[in-house]
Amino acid sequence: MVAVFVVLAVLAAVAAFHHYAWRRLVRDTTVGPGWPRRAGTAVFVAGPVLMVGALVAERAGAPFLLQRIVAWPGFLWMAFALYLLFALLVGEVVRPLLRRFFGPERLPLPEPVARTARREAGAGPVATTTTVLAPPSPGPTRRLVLARTVGAAATVAAAGVVAGGTYGVLRGPAVKRITVPLARLPRAAHGFRIAVVSDIHLGPVLGRGFAERVVDTINSTQPDLIAVVGDLVDGSVPDLAPAVAPLARLRSRHGTYFVTGNHEYYSGADPWVEHVREIGMHPLENARVEMGAFDLAGVNDISGKSYGEGPDYGKALGDRDRSRAAVLLAHQPVMIHEAVKHGVDLQLSGHTHGGQLWPGNFVAAAANPTVAGLDRYGDTQLYVSRGAGAWGPPVRVGAPSDITVVELASKRA
Repeated sequence: MVAVFVVLAVLAAVAAFHHYAWRRLVRDTTVGPGWPRRAGTAVFVAGPVLMVGALVAERAGAPFLLQRIVAWPGFLWMAFALYLLFALLVGEVVRPLLRRFFGPERLPLPEPVARTARREAGAGPVATTTTVLAPPSPGPTRRLVLARTVGAAATVAAAGVVAGGTYGVLRGPAVKRITVPLARLPRAAHGFRIAVVSDIHLGPVLGRGFAERVVDTINSTQPDLIAVVGDLVDGSVPDLAPAVAPLARLRSRHGTYFVTGNHEYYSGADPWVEHVREIGMHPLENARVEMGAFDLAGVNDISGKSYGEGPDYGKALGDRDRSRAAVLLAHQPVMIHEAVKHGVDLQLSGHTHGGQLWPGNFVAAAANPTVAGLDRYGDTQLYVSRGAGAWGPPVRVGAPSDITVVELASKRA
């Protein structure tokens, strides 16, 4: 019941915003019920319908073709609506300041137009001309010009932000490099490089072409090991197997290791674990492997608890030799507290997207101990990647995507 009220509240808020935006951008900028007003109204009806349709189609498991049809316009509208709201609110602040620059209430009218009139006099036609001043049409009001100016500026600003954020996602993630010293790492493992990639989110928006760019970027770093820390997909194996296929080309000295994220459970975690194994990855389902100089462990995402497949730290870490360094793959940063209890040296995570759409970073900070980057909790360090892809809108603002090469450093070197 609570969930129903939350959904209704969100839908009411979405409807209220779109009505406000329609008033400012359509009603206040048009004169009468002509085609411009009808066209603008159609846009502000179709946009939110496509947005809700994209969300519902993905979560309800609609036919994949339908998901792809509604995803691009629906999710782009979601991002555009967010920044349009911010731009319109800024417009409300500057509107009173701009009024003084638009002169009188009604702008100056055009000069009177001279017309020639002919009249007849007496028995014969006598041509005479007189000048008649044709009444000019009323000029646009200051309010109309101001509304059009502010509305145009808000629309261009929102569209520009979304266009730039979309380009940032589609061109692929940048490579970020950090060095992490580990007290228990032996000298033999000094300089060991782990390519960390999270939140690729292959689905109805980001497909095979995007996966190829991610693979090429990872392989270009020539890592010793590749860690895929969850949220690889948004959809089923039959729908997305062709999109995921390029990941079979991932290359590193010690292979590619994978742990589940929350979106794997939304999409069917068991089939995906089997599929990534088929294309050459090594799933770590509450498991641990010895990399020679250190232990590499992985735990299921906490969302798996609802499916009876949650994280089991005891199984992954309980019987290990604590004199050895341990690196843990865990999708969500909130799992750091269990990592600390189990003496992990470094946890590698994703999930947050760095907020993805500013000011989403503040929301992410309220739900996660670390939003992005390297942090320390007791004797355990946590590194959180912003992720390679994007969920929902293929847009990032203030949170550029990344693939991080984590170089382990021995304090004994």
